[in-house]
Amino acid sequence: LPTVLVVQEIFGVHEHIKDVCRRLAKAGYLAIAPELYARQGDVSKTTNMDDIRAVVGKVPDAQVMGDLDAASAWAAKNGGDPAKLAVTGFCWGGRITWLYAAHNPKVKAGVAWYGRLVGQASELTPRHPIDVVKDINAPVLGLYGGADAGIPNDTVDRMREALKAAGKKSQIHTYPD
Repeated sequence: LPTVLVVQEIFGVHEHIKDVCRRLAKAGYLAIAPELYARQGDVSKTTNMDDIRAVVGKVPDAQVMGDLDAASAWAAKNGGDPAKLAVTGFCWGGRITWLYAAHNPKVKAGVAWYGRLVGQASELTPRHPIDVVKDINAPVLGLYGGADAGIPNDTVDRMREALKAAGKKSQIHTYPD
């Protein structure tokens, strides 16, 4: 089966993410949504954003890349076709989608449902999507909202231009509203 890694948004693997996996499975994919910050805490039953950010703020990108590698390896041993690997993610997971498409040369396609593209480098988040454009191994479709104040349009435009300058097949679509 073609494998799709489904990367959670900041709220963890909640019912919507599980439903995305179910819908992909019904369409013929092996879909996996690993709990990518389970080591730092369980945010699935938390509604306080400060508490959620406290957990998510402790999650290193290197850990996430390793966990996604482990999920794709598990899939390959359990009915997934390692030659047909895709990644999709929402918000927090949208950022991770871009990073993983640059990290794993086996990825064939990605869809980033919004997600931060630029940011300050830190020990836990040393690079952001804009920093890895040249390393992106597969086409990624980025889906962004023009009225989304959390992800400024100028950063989306910068990413779009960087992809074009690097000759990448990735595309970004911005929905005006």
